[in-house]
Amino acid sequence: MELQSPFTITRWDEKVADETEPQLGRVQVDKTYTGAVEGTSTAELISCQPVEGSAGYVAIEKFRGTLEGRAGAFVFQHGATISAAGPEFYGRIIPGSGTGELVGITGTVRLEHELITLDYRLG
Repeated sequence: MELQSPFTITRWDEKVADETEPQLGRVQVDKTYTGAVEGTSTAELISCQPVEGSAGYVAIEKFRGTLEGRAGAFVFQHGATISAAGPEFYGRIIPGSGTGELVGITGTVRLEHELITLDYRLG
């Protein structure tokens, strides 16, 4: 089942994690999701922007709320790389991380421009 839902970033707390070049950043992010994905999340990101127009991040994010009316939580891993050729986004739900009515959730996830695209299965 593929769906999309918007989200709003409600906290962005960024710190330098490694000051040697190229620098690494550590970011704590909170989000609020609305629509078919309804709830809140907390994420930890590690990022790098070595030169203008080039960047990358990896993240672990825990979502709590409802997915098409099913209540529970799950964790997903996502990231992106950005280059002159454009951005590449990727992500997966961590197997075994679902709780409540989301036990057994698997699939892929993509976060881009305050929109989540989730292709998932429950089973």
